[in-house]
Amino acid sequence: MMPVLALTAILVLAVVSPVAADNVSIGVSIGVLAPPRVVVMPPPPPVVLAAPPKLVVVPGSPVFYAPGISVNFFAYGDRYYSFHEGAWFVATTHGGPWATIAPGRVPQPVLAVPVAYYKIPPGHAKKMGGRGEAPGRGCPPGLAKQGRC
Repeated sequence: MMPVLALTAILVLAVVSPVAADNVSIGVSIGVLAPPRVVVMPPPPPVVLAAPPKLVVVPGSPVFYAPGISVNFFAYGDRYYSFHEGAWFVATTHGGPWATIAPGRVPQPVLAVPVAYYKIPPGHAKKMGGRGEAPGRGCPPGLAKQGRC
């Protein structure tokens, strides 16, 4: 209500005022905010395990992988990681719940796991019936830097 009264008072003074002035301008600016950015994340990996999977160490690495399940499943430290449909996920237990994690927050040893230890190698989800990915996505940063995918 106050801005309307202030604008009305300025307009009245401008019209009623007998004093003419050069280079006088009155402007009204209405700020319109940009709409929020919408980010659609892929669904978490379909990991439903009644018991912890058999884990095997990745040679020369502190990371373990699960060769007996059908998704990318890695264990490192006290966390589990999965690369699924172009995004990384993390969980504190083998069965989830899974949360999206930024690639920069995935431990370097996990990113450095050779592609041979992935069930669905980065970039191959589309070929195997997964959702399409934008160019440049689907390869963990550590592997991309090393030119391994």
